[in-house]
Amino acid sequence: MEMILQQKQELSLRMTPELRQAIELLQLSTYDLEQYIREQELENPLIDLQESDGSDNFQESAAVKSSGSGMEQLDWVKQQEESKRDQLINQVNLTFSDCDTQQLLKALIHNLDDNGYLSGDILFQDESKIESGIELLQQIGPPGIGARNLQECLLLQANQCENCPELAEVFIRDYLLLVAEHKWPEIAKGMEISLRSVHELHEYVLTLNPRPCPELTIANTEFMIPDVIVEEKEGQLSFRLNDKGLPKIGLQREYVSNLQGKSELSSYLRDYHKKAQWLLSSIEQRRNTIIRIVTNLIEKQEAFFRKGAESLQPMTLKDIADSIGMHESTVSRAVSNKIMQTPVGSFEMRTLFTSKLSAQDGNSISQSAVKSLLQKLIGKEDKKKPLSDQKIADSFLEEQGITISRRTVSKYREELLIPSSSKRKRVL
Repeated sequence: MEMILQQKQELSLRMTPELRQAIELLQLSTYDLEQYIREQELENPLIDLQESDGSDNFQESAAVKSSGSGMEQLDWVKQQEESKRDQLINQVNLTFSDCDTQQLLKALIHNLDDNGYLSGDILFQDESKIESGIELLQQIGPPGIGARNLQECLLLQANQCENCPELAEVFIRDYLLLVAEHKWPEIAKGMEISLRSVHELHEYVLTLNPRPCPELTIANTEFMIPDVIVEEKEGQLSFRLNDKGLPKIGLQREYVSNLQGKSELSSYLRDYHKKAQWLLSSIEQRRNTIIRIVTNLIEKQEAFFRKGAESLQPMTLKDIADSIGMHESTVSRAVSNKIMQTPVGSFEMRTLFTSKLSAQDGNSISQSAVKSLLQKLIGKEDKKKPLSDQKIADSFLEEQGITISRRTVSKYREELLIPSSSKRKRVL
C-alpha cells in the first residue's frame, strides 16, 4: 500500500464574525438597530456617535406637559401609573374604618385577576365571609367585580340594574349555556315565552360587561415604529426608510492618528478600526437590500398600496428574490421584524407574502384577499340564516370563481376569530 500526498483546492464559505454581523443586522428592526449601534459604541473605543439633526432619536420620548394645574410633571406621571387595583385599595381605606373589613376586602382585591374576576385560593374558610366581602366590594367597584365566573358576573350586574327586565335573572341563571349555543327555540319553550321576548332578553344581556374591571393591571402601551413609510403623492407611490433617528457613526480623531505604526497600540486600534468599518458596511448593505426589496414590492403590489387587502396579489419570498437577484433567505431576513406604514394601514412586511388560490379564469388570488372577501360576505349575510362554511365555499365558486374547500373556509374563519354559523344566528 503506497502513501501519496495530494494537494486539493476548493472553495468554501466560512461564517466569519463579520458575515455573522451582517446577517444579524439585516434582520433587525430600525429601533433594534439603534440599540445595537449604541452597544457597539460602548465596546469600540474608536466609534464616536453623532446624534441626527432631525431629533428623531428613538430613545427620546416626548416631554409631558401639565396643563395649568400647578402639579409637578413627576407627580403627574406617577398618578397616571397608578393601577385600578391600587385605586380600589385606597378606596377601601377611605370607605371602611374596621380593620377586619379592610383586610377582607384587600385580600379579595389581591385575588382578582386582570379582568376583575375572583381567582386563586382564598385564605378564608368561611364562605359567608367571601360573600359579604363581595357585596362590600360591589359598593366601591364597578358592577360585576369579584364574580367567580361569567354567570355570577352577569347576575351581579343585573341585580344592581334599575331597568333590569323581569325574567333577566332567570335567563342568565338557568339558560346561559343555551344562549351561548344560540338555541333560541329551546330557551323560549323552557321559559314559556315568545321568541321576541327571548330576543329582548338576549339584547339586554349583551349590554352587560363580561369584563367588569379590565384595567386592574397597568398595561404598557407599545408604540409601533415603522421601518418603511410608503406614501402616495399626486397619484405616485414613493417610499422612504424611517432611519433619520439613527446616530451617525464617526471615528474618535485622537485615536485615528495612532492607526499607523507598528506599536502594540496601533495593532490594537487597527483591529477596532476594521470592526467599525465592517459595521458601517453592514448597515449600508442592510439599507440597500431593504430599498431593493421595497422597490420591487411596490412594483408588484401597487394595487394593494392603493386599495388595500382585497387587491393583494399572491407573492412569495422566492418571487422577490428571483426578481432582484438575491437568495430567498436574504429576503426572508430583510423583511423580518419590519413594519411598513402605507396609505391603507401599517403591516408587518412578512404579511405581504402569501400563497395563492386558483380562480376559474386561470388567475390566482392571495389568501389575504380571500380572507377580506370572507369578512365582507359574512358581514352582509342574513343573521337569521347565517351561511355555513360549505355555502360560503359554494358562494366563492359561483360569484367569485374562486375554488376553495369547506375546510379552508373554516380555517380562515377561525383565524379571523369569526364564530361558526350556529353561533352567529340571531333570534329575530
